[in-house]
Amino acid sequence: MITSRRFLPSIPSLLALEAVDRLGSASAAAEDLSLTQSAISRQLRQLEEQMGVELIARDQVRLRLTPAGNEFVKEARFVLTRLGQASIKLRANPAGGSLNLSILPAFGLNWLAPRLKDFVAAHPDVSVNLQTHNLPFDFGTSGAQAAIHYGTRDWPDVEYLPLMPKHVLPVCAPSLLSRPVQAPVDLLALPLLHLETHPDSWEQWFALNGLGVSKLEGMLFDQSSTMTQAAVHGLGVALLPSFLVDHEIAQGRLCLALEGEAKTLGEYFLVWPENQSTYAPLGQFRKWLTSQIAE
Repeated sequence: MITSRRFLPSIPSLLALEAVDRLGSASAAAEDLSLTQSAISRQLRQLEEQMGVELIARDQVRLRLTPAGNEFVKEARFVLTRLGQASIKLRANPAGGSLNLSILPAFGLNWLAPRLKDFVAAHPDVSVNLQTHNLPFDFGTSGAQAAIHYGTRDWPDVEYLPLMPKHVLPVCAPSLLSRPVQAPVDLLALPLLHLETHPDSWEQWFALNGLGVSKLEGMLFDQSSTMTQAAVHGLGVALLPSFLVDHEIAQGRLCLALEGEAKTLGEYFLVWPENQSTYAPLGQFRKWLTSQIAE
């Protein structure tokens, strides 16, 4: 239920307050919003009168928000952001069928994206809007209705669709190896590349190969794609998903640093908040995704 209308401020007044907080003056806010300075001041006064609370501390240098104003503008900015996202989504798909999906960059670009055209062809009434994430995020603030998650079932209040294990291989540029690597321990003599979001992947891999190691050093990357290119250019050995490196190996840009089977580190999931379970576009996407992983 929406609260009483007399407590709902106008959008122009919220925009004025947000711009003043962000820019620090009525003149800058006026320029940002294509209004006059007096119009900004009028919107702020109307908002204070409606709320019955002083939101702006006025001095000769700049406008500052009061403590109450600071708290209020955080909520106002969140509401304006979500309303803007909803408007963009409505314009992009007037029929109303859309799915906001947050993806892991490497998985999304290399596994999901090449297949997504099949979903779009089968469901032309559903618009899939993609956003990327590396670190854990909050469904409440991201605007996403589902996400690709890697790791274990450790998110609260969500449901899971298992997609596939993460099979990883140690790879490097052929020029990095002066001689064949005979055993996992030999990799410790080579520069190892690390992913910021999974800094212990090498330790896990060595443990699966019977070696207990810790505090491994090396270059750190925030994206698997960047780390892949670093490996291609001979900067070190990278531990990467098989779906990400198969093409590079086939093209000769990368090779296995150590012959052997891929090791499994964690699993990929599609996750969604429990309150989105009955959302039709999400249900269609889950059904399609299930058919893709069954192939």
